[in-house]
Amino acid sequence: MDSSARSGGGGTGGYTSTRVWIVAGVAIAGAIVFVEAARCRRRWLRDRSEVPPDFGAFCYRFEIAPAPQPPPPAARQLLSGLTFAASDNFEIEGYVAGFGNPDWKRTHKAATRTAVPVTMLQKQGGTYVGSTVMDELGFGVSGGNLHNGTPINPASSSLFPGGSCSGSAVAVSAQLVDFALGTDTTGDVRIPACFCGVLCFKSSHGVVSTLGTIANSQSLDTIGWFARDPSVLHRVGDVLLPAATGGLTQTRQLFFADDCFQLLKVPNEKTVNVIENAIQTLPGYQPPKHINIGEYISSHVPSLKDFCEPTVEMLEGMSALKALSTVMLLLQRYEFKTNHKDWVNTVKPKLGLDTSTRVLQAVNSKSDNIKSLYIVRNELRAALKNLLKDTGILVLPTTAGYPLKRNARQRLSPGFEDRMSAFVGIATLSGCCQAVIPLGSHNDHPISLSLLAAHGSDKFLLRNVLYMFSSIKEQVVLASKLVTAPVINRDADFGAAELLKEKGNSAFKGRKWSKAVEFYSDAIKLNGTNATYYCNRAAAYLELGRYKQAEADCEQALLLDKKNVKAYLRRGIAREAVLNHQEALQDIRHALALEPQNKAGLLAERRLQKKLR
Repeated sequence: MDSSARSGGGGTGGYTSTRVWIVAGVAIAGAIVFVEAARCRRRWLRDRSEVPPDFGAFCYRFEIAPAPQPPPPAARQLLSGLTFAASDNFEIEGYVAGFGNPDWKRTHKAATRTAVPVTMLQKQGGTYVGSTVMDELGFGVSGGNLHNGTPINPASSSLFPGGSCSGSAVAVSAQLVDFALGTDTTGDVRIPACFCGVLCFKSSHGVVSTLGTIANSQSLDTIGWFARDPSVLHRVGDVLLPAATGGLTQTRQLFFADDCFQLLKVPNEKTVNVIENAIQTLPGYQPPKHINIGEYISSHVPSLKDFCEPTVEMLEGMSALKALSTVMLLLQRYEFKTNHKDWVNTVKPKLGLDTSTRVLQAVNSKSDNIKSLYIVRNELRAALKNLLKDTGILVLPTTAGYPLKRNARQRLSPGFEDRMSAFVGIATLSGCCQAVIPLGSHNDHPISLSLLAAHGSDKFLLRNVLYMFSSIKEQVVLASKLVTAPVINRDADFGAAELLKEKGNSAFKGRKWSKAVEFYSDAIKLNGTNATYYCNRAAAYLELGRYKQAEADCEQALLLDKKNVKAYLRRGIAREAVLNHQEALQDIRHALALEPQNKAGLLAERRLQKKLR
């Protein structure tokens, strides 16, 4: 065989002049291998407007036939007749996995074995047809690649496909294969599934073998797969996942992460309501519960407080999730550095701008306090197991917003990346399994939701996806016919609300109480979900002697944040002012239970105790 074929290299020129090598007598698992040379895309793909025949999904194509069907009475192979691909970090015997970068491919030898997941799927009748484009070294969320080009998103050719496993998602969405594999570290399978409008499943960490894949961060890397058909998604899981007991006989409980949905630029009619209406038509589900997942994580993952940013005012529920994202990225950088620092420093690979930034952050990162990262991971897994147990499912957005347009000059905003990392970080850092379900589109952008179950509950979650899918699709059709109010630009409004809050704070410090009330009220109009705005306005109302209004604002703040110490203290002061001393004392004691050394609270408690004697 020509060495360029076995390494996945290809000739130059267009698609019409593709050279094909037919290899006779080369057996892999008893199959004849047909090798198609890699096709050179690079700038050609980026600069040309027409869609290539394979949507730019493959970095090179070749076919490995499946293991033969055993004779009767053996059962039919689960994946018989299905084709699949895998991202460019899955090793195939006799080929060099490129890890999305030609310098990596140039400096590594051909694999002596095929990745375990690929082998398992071949044994059950799956036909492997090639390796797909991915972001370099497994970094990135756009799906672009400096060297292989950016695959075309079949859901919307003007949008990025999402990464890092962009090629696998595109190959499924474009109906080039029945399913495809990828690895998910920080959303690498879930983000492109969302952007390309296909199903995907991220397995629990350590449940499916990653042997034969190139590691980015081994404590976070998991195997994931894409499909258009939920039955195919389920069948792939039956092959890759260990046997599980139990079925759908137990009553299931759904938990909606309301704090995450508040940040989504899609009406609830097309997201939350779709799932709620779908399960109402199905037996076996309890009435859903609505929770603040950020608040829950903050309360049940004590080690996370070391990574919070207490000086920064953040949206309700986002402080803990931002800290979670920080831990996830620190862990990824540490393990990538451990795995690949020597190669990066020796080879000095040519990398795209975004990838180069992330790689430099990783190889230059410090190794301080690494143990605490693993402690947070273990605490988070235990906390989610405590919440979900064996029959619970957390429902949350897959990403925080829409993909960028391919021709857009701007890069992803820091706020977008923060919230995207926060959402995917819940399953990533805990190691829990997660399924992505497409829900149609909104404003010509694909939208999806994710279902998350406890670590090891993979088959339980897959069964629920298969069980719910038809009802969900019916509700998606109904939701698409509804006329919904336009969704405000929350990024802009949240920023404007913060500026108004700061103006209110300045007015308060200047003893301009009425002006402060006006500023806080304007902030609330733009963002009525921030407890701080109500609590601050309550303080201004207290100074104006408007105690009933202060009490009402504190009550609203506590509905949004049950652990808001200032809200309890200020409601206590308001109640004390109108001689409701017993209720005031209860509020003060609530505040002291949360913050035992609060000086204002201790003074108020002593004062009220004297009044009640």
